[in-house]
Amino acid sequence: MLSTCVCGSWALSSRQAILSRIDKTGVVAVIRADGPDELVDVCRALAAGGVVASEITMTTPGALDAIAQASKALGDDCVLGVGSVLDPETARAAILAGAQYIVCPTTNIDVIEMAHRYGKPAMPGALTPTEIPTAWQAGADMVKVFPANHFGPRYIKDLLAPMPQLRLIPTGGVNIDNVGDWFAAGAACVGVGSAFVKKDLIAARDWPALTALAKQFVEAVAVVRNG
Repeated sequence: MLSTCVCGSWALSSRQAILSRIDKTGVVAVIRADGPDELVDVCRALAAGGVVASEITMTTPGALDAIAQASKALGDDCVLGVGSVLDPETARAAILAGAQYIVCPTTNIDVIEMAHRYGKPAMPGALTPTEIPTAWQAGADMVKVFPANHFGPRYIKDLLAPMPQLRLIPTGGVNIDNVGDWFAAGAACVGVGSAFVKKDLIAARDWPALTALAKQFVEAVAVVRNG
């Protein structure tokens, strides 16, 4: 019994520490790439701009190897996550490779349980006013509202009016022009993909430009949070 309690305490502490780092800037970079070669440079450039949370999706060829390489190369400079996770087996493999949090397009209770078993936050995807609180009640640390671009920031505000306990991370349609609107509506964090991790910058290996864009996002979020 004692060992179970200690393990549970460790897992909760680990999850809280990871969530705290993600919360600090409020931005999760969603990285979808054609291969793993430049992912370390991308994550390093984003972290230099203040965005330490990078989510490498399982749709990236060689995603697990990429997570392992990035985790080894970057250490504590980044909080690496894995996205597009559909089952607990993939979640476990990604965690063993170095992933620090698990993001899903849908809600799978087995995935949430697997993430928590290893002391990692789980961010399952949901969309409707029924799906979102169901994911929260199943143990989600944050609920990924996806695809958020079809409803906009007002949808987040409307959801939180009767359910203020929810911690929502809208993903889809978030960009530098509207990122403040999502936080003003009550988002806990945002997930940003192609509007942030721009393929042309990666192709040109323009890491300073990517760092500058990360700084813009961080500053825009800080303005809203600081009132």
